[in-house]
Amino acid sequence: MQRNLQRFFAMARTKEFDTDEILGKAIDLFRDKGYNGCSMQDVVDGLGLSRSSIYETWGDKRQLFLEALKKYLREGMEVLKEDINKATDMRQGLTKVFESILPCSPEDPLQKGCFLVNSVVELVVHDPEIAEMVRANREEVEEILSKAIRKGQAAGQFSSSLDPLSIARFFYTSLSGIRVTARSGADRKTLEDIIRVSLSVLKTP
Repeated sequence: MQRNLQRFFAMARTKEFDTDEILGKAIDLFRDKGYNGCSMQDVVDGLGLSRSSIYETWGDKRQLFLEALKKYLREGMEVLKEDINKATDMRQGLTKVFESILPCSPEDPLQKGCFLVNSVVELVVHDPEIAEMVRANREEVEEILSKAIRKGQAAGQFSSSLDPLSIARFFYTSLSGIRVTARSGADRKTLEDIIRVSLSVLKTP
């Protein structure tokens, strides 16, 4: 009986805030400070929640981080699929994918880097669970990009001599590199040059 009451009140407290909104704040926090750079007090201050609310909802800082990363990957995948599915000209569609990661101003969150790439650099070597999430995400992105290239080939937009999966893997690496370069302070012209050269591998028939 007592355990059921505790569970009820924990759930009631959880409903006092929007978990999806809080995860969005967590994404910004971990992207800015990194996982190891965030103390639990940083998390409390950054999310505007009590420690008890955080522990009752996510368990601990690591679980909060994992849920934030899952949200980030899921939403990024949705945007990628939308950009590709809406495109009738696959070169334009793939160009939009690249241009979507360009920061618009020094205050743009994209200027602070990609949450995924930042997490890879900091944690993948030491955390098998995060490494698996990153691997699965990479393979899904590569599959979507390779399908786009095959679609472009079928429409006569790209040369049939191209290996779609190889190009998709190259694009994934280029996208990751652009995000790192943006965080290092490169200007927009530099990033646009990288995009232009990356897309130049899409030879026409």
